Order: sequence, then C-alpha cells, then structure tokens
Amino acid sequence: MKEKISKAILDLTFITVGCVIMAFSVTGILIPNGLSAGGITGIARILQNYIPFSYSLLFYFLALTVFIISWITLGWKEARKILVMAIMYPTILIIFEQTDFYLLERKDMFLAAIYFGVLNGVGMGLLFRRGYSFGGTDTIAKIINKKILPFVSMSQLLMFIDGIIIVLSGIVYGRNVAMYALVAQLVYTKSIDAILFGFGSQKVKIEIISDEHGEIEQYIINQINRGVTRYEITGGYSGNKRTMLSTICSPRESMLIKNFISHTDSDAFVNVLPINSVWGTGTGFESLKEK
Repeated sequence: MKEKISKAILDLTFITVGCVIMAFSVTGILIPNGLSAGGITGIARILQNYIPFSYSLLFYFLALTVFIISWITLGWKEARKILVMAIMYPTILIIFEQTDFYLLERKDMFLAAIYFGVLNGVGMGLLFRRGYSFGGTDTIAKIINKKILPFVSMSQLLMFIDGIIIVLSGIVYGRNVAMYALVAQLVYTKSIDAILFGFGSQKVKIEIISDEHGEIEQYIINQINRGVTRYEITGGYSGNKRTMLSTICSPRESMLIKNFISHTDSDAFVNVLPINSVWGTGTGFESLKEK
C-alpha cells in the first residue's frame, strides 16, 4: 500500500513539474515570439489565427477531441493513458496564460525556438519517464497506424503528421516561422531523448523476458513495425526455460513498448541498452553499403 502511495505521489510530482515546464515554454516563449511547432501545439497555433478564442481553450478542445477519438477507436484501455494529461496540462495552460511573464519576447526568434524546444522536451521527457502519454500527435499516429495504415511505422507517421503541421504553420504565419518551428521540433526531440537516455544514444536495444512474450512480440511487429529476435534461455538459479525477446528501436519507440508491457505483464523483466550506431537494413539504421 505504501509503495502504491509513494508511486502515486512521485507520478503526480513528475506530471505537475512536466506540465508546468511545458506550459511555460508555450505561454512564456512560443506565443510571445509568434512561433509555432509540431503536434497539437502547432494545430492550436494555426487555429488561433482564425478562431477568436484563447490558445489554452483551443488546446483544451483539441486534447479532449483526441481523447474521445482514442476512446472510440482504441478503447478505454488506451484512452485512459492520456486522460490525466488531457485535463491537467490544458488547465495549467489556462493558468499560465493569465500571467504576463515572458522569458523571451521578439528579440531573437532562433534563440526562442531553441529555448522552447529544450524546455518543452524536458517537460515531455519527465512525463515519458513515468510512463504517461501526452495524447497529442503520437496518439493520432497510433490511431492511423491501427485503423488505416498498419504497414507504416509509428515513427514515420509521427514524422509525417508533424511535418504537415509545420508546413501549414508556414503557410499561415510565414516561411520563417516554419523554419523556426522545424528547429524547435528537432531540439524538442533531442531533449526528450536526453532526459530518457542521456546524450550518447540514438538507438536502444530492448531485451524482454515475459510469460506474455507472444502478445508483446506481435505488438512490436505490428504496432511499432520493428523486427524481433526470439531466444530460448535458461534461468541460472531456477533452471527454468524461458523466452527472451530482443529488438532495436528509437528511445521514443522504447517508451511505447515499455508502456504496453507495463499493462500486459507488470512482472516482466525489461533490459534497455543504449546503442551508438546500428548498421543494417531498417528504419533509422546506417546502411552497410558504401556511398
């Protein structure tokens, strides 16, 4: 009981701190500098140019819309993962939007994009570390992957969706804003990876030992679109034969896998190893062919 209470307090602390950092990066840097970004943040910025509502209310509407669509298409089990974020983050946004405190305001848009990317990435990384999903374009990508394009990987869909949003931001706010949004998105992604796995790893290798290895293997192959290697191993102490799964993926994909395993088999053993480089055929891997 004490462990559950301690975990709940720690989760709430990470979520609150992460949401505060992210909300400040939007209201204190992004909006005052006329910038945009990928994800729901970028969609809300685009709508803000046409609909006479505050950014926070538009974001609230979008977050709840994604939550409802997720519930309908993916079921309650998936939707409940984003329920907390769909309510807490927009609420904190509304509070911050009432203040007039800005970190940077129309002095150096490139520097503002860097600051926004770092802070927003740090906030998101804190949420991912506790196993929570933001319920943004990652959820949209998951819905599209499951219902429409199962043969396209989640990472490719996410990159495409965010790319479209950034292009639309450029159409609405100008080419310079689109370029700064791209810079912010790159810094944001790297900041998340740094919070999750430090600064040295571009890919990770995951080793999984679970009694539900069949279901986990199918999830990695069909939902994450990554290959899986299956090993038959023997426990040194018990002498029992078990099955171990191994896959190589991006840090972000590893968190999706981790979240799935936590709900499928909470007693599973998961080992994550940072990898600096991978040579071979696969998404994000370096080709062995000479160029």
